[in-house]
Amino acid sequence: MNILFTGASSFTGMWFVKELVDAGHNVTAVFTRPLAAYSGVRLQRVQIVQPLCQCLFDVRFGDEAFLSLVNSQQWDLLCHHAADVTNYKSPQFDPVKALANNAHNLANTLEVLRNRGCSEIILTGSVFEQREGRGTKPLRAFSPYGLSKGLTYDLFAYYSGVYGISLSKFVIPNPFGPYEEERFTSYLIDTWMQGKIPQVKTPSYIRDNVPVTLLAKAYRKLVAKRTSTYHPSCYAETQGLFAKRVADAMRSRLQLPCELQLCEQTSFQEPLERVNSNNIDWEEVQWNESAFWDEFADYYLQKVAIR
Repeated sequence: MNILFTGASSFTGMWFVKELVDAGHNVTAVFTRPLAAYSGVRLQRVQIVQPLCQCLFDVRFGDEAFLSLVNSQQWDLLCHHAADVTNYKSPQFDPVKALANNAHNLANTLEVLRNRGCSEIILTGSVFEQREGRGTKPLRAFSPYGLSKGLTYDLFAYYSGVYGISLSKFVIPNPFGPYEEERFTSYLIDTWMQGKIPQVKTPSYIRDNVPVTLLAKAYRKLVAKRTSTYHPSCYAETQGLFAKRVADAMRSRLQLPCELQLCEQTSFQEPLERVNSNNIDWEEVQWNESAFWDEFADYYLQKVAIR
């Protein structure tokens, strides 16, 4: 298929593009900033994507450059993976502004897409949106960022209906793996590699952690067999148990003790449980768990070697 993809510089976006290209699709990836504006791990991800597909920079969803691109050829599918994530952890995150960025010029964009043969869209969602996942009721948004993602889907659902375009939703839980942002697993591994013992301060939270390569194969599956909503799930367990899982997988691969300090959790500012509901069939998508952990460990070993 001829696929237009937004958000390829993101952690998950890079892996999704790799899987789509591997499946034989023709992917055109658009990036919101000029190439020179990227740095760090995000630049590394852009550099990995560049040889795989056509890459266009300084193009934002809905702007004139984007509409010109859409008008330039026929499209089978739009994968709208990009989202406004600036300071997404901040309670001051503006969901209305993020919605405006995520769905800029949406009605006109969908009309042009339809006229160029595109009849299907896959929109990326988050398990931390309102009404998504399963767990502690009510299923409210975790944050203003989560709220913006849910609002974005509602707007896309409305206008997709107006223009007769089929809309699928890929709901992401907690991805981890090579080229990740600085989050929970990176904290664990970096701390071990410094010869220290990481503290797990929220071991009681039940979350859904998914290896990014497995998540990418699930995305590839959705592109091949689209459904209305897909909630891929893998390690749905407490963060304490997940930390032990990471430690067990990394101990021999890093040749480190990989000890943990599980703290007694006293603060529960977030819902106790939020996970996805569709377990991924590893055999069906041809994913090897041991190979993933090997690749993950090698990524951090190479980072240390570079330093």
